[in-house]
Amino acid sequence: MEKKHIKEIVLQNVLQYTDIGIHVIDENRKTILYNKVMAQLEGLKAEQVLQKDLLDIFPSLNKDTSTLIKVLNTKKPIIDKTQTYINYKGQKITTVNSTIPLFFEEEIIGALEIAKDITYLKKLSDQLMDLQHELKGNNYGDYTPRNKIKSYTFSDIIGKDKNMIKAIEIGKRAGNSPSTVLLYGETGTGKELFAQSIHYEGIRKNGPFIAQNCAAIPEPLLEGILFGTDKGGFTGAIEREGIFEQADGGTLLLDEINSMSWELQAKLLRVLQEGYIRRIGGTKDIPIDVKIIATTNEKPLESVKNGTLRKDLYYRLNVIYINIPPLRERKGDIQVLCNHFINKYNFLLDKNILGIEEDVIQYFYQYSWPGNVRELENSIESAMNYAPNNREYLQREDFASCSNIFIDKDLFGFSALNMKKPLPEYLEEIEKDLIRRTLEENHFNISKAAKKLGIKRQTLQHKIKKYDFRAK
Repeated sequence: MEKKHIKEIVLQNVLQYTDIGIHVIDENRKTILYNKVMAQLEGLKAEQVLQKDLLDIFPSLNKDTSTLIKVLNTKKPIIDKTQTYINYKGQKITTVNSTIPLFFEEEIIGALEIAKDITYLKKLSDQLMDLQHELKGNNYGDYTPRNKIKSYTFSDIIGKDKNMIKAIEIGKRAGNSPSTVLLYGETGTGKELFAQSIHYEGIRKNGPFIAQNCAAIPEPLLEGILFGTDKGGFTGAIEREGIFEQADGGTLLLDEINSMSWELQAKLLRVLQEGYIRRIGGTKDIPIDVKIIATTNEKPLESVKNGTLRKDLYYRLNVIYINIPPLRERKGDIQVLCNHFINKYNFLLDKNILGIEEDVIQYFYQYSWPGNVRELENSIESAMNYAPNNREYLQREDFASCSNIFIDKDLFGFSALNMKKPLPEYLEEIEKDLIRRTLEENHFNISKAAKKLGIKRQTLQHKIKKYDFRAK
């Protein structure tokens, strides 16, 4: 028997006997692979599904509700989607699904869906919640959770880098000024920490501090959240003040300002210039006294150039400009930040870690930290959860979930005489690392990342699937 046929037989058996459900359709929506696990999950037999149109087998689905067809049409993956449904046998099933487009020479040829049955885990989770309910004596009606938000000041900002100290000095002056502030910093550099520090160490510290992420709310809702609504503004509208009114006398943080539409940016500009707002559907001008701090994780002038930030709004916001340096530009602060986070999680996790092994710190110094201080803190927290209770110094093995930190030195610090892998493996690891970094730096915007890498979008999507990258 030829080796090719042996490989095909092995692959077929792996697909059939894995504990993950697999369903593959071709470009015409016909099922070409349907393994035993998927059949059991959905209460069907393979012969009922194979070589048949997906919508003929599942008439309750359509091109909008079927994840397989949606991926086939959009050519974009849908990762880790949890769904609960009643299968053909009337059983309630909960699965975690990932649906991936299939390409051949950059042409879409089908879609693959893999499903992991978590019904048992979901049942255990529900039972645990019921038990917790009983232990609390069913007194949920008398229980009001407190979502207390910590207030940060500049003393909470760790670092001795000269550029960070300069940013802090500007921030302290900004807190005693009524002028608007524009904060620029990459994801994870601490923009909200800076914004809170400006407020709580400034002349408005006794007033409210309200933060709103402009990218987190759909555009039609964001305007009402900002400016409030009056009866008659739209069907079902009620009289409700917006966050501009709620922040009166204090500070309003508008995070990711460049994600706001041009029309809403124009309305914001008018508020900043005139000092009053008008609710949606309202006729009355309401004066407001609010200090605006706006943030962006893209260089402001680049946002103006690519059309995501109005030029007139940029000049109105950019009265006090603060550039928060990324961690890769202040690596001298890595040690002090590590000590700070170790002390923090020693307290939270009841550990007694004294520090980090020197060889690990050397990797930290040469790593690029695309997630900045937030990534460093998450790495320390993860390692301290992995570390045995009797360990005094964190070792490389404790950073099991942060293996990407150790790639740089492994890839670029090797000597040709000490190569322990074949050249193709090194080249593949270098490609994988470059793609990962570029995706993270561009916040998993595939079009931007592909342009920066100088490859086609379809090629990048194929490599994302190949290396199993996903946004975190």
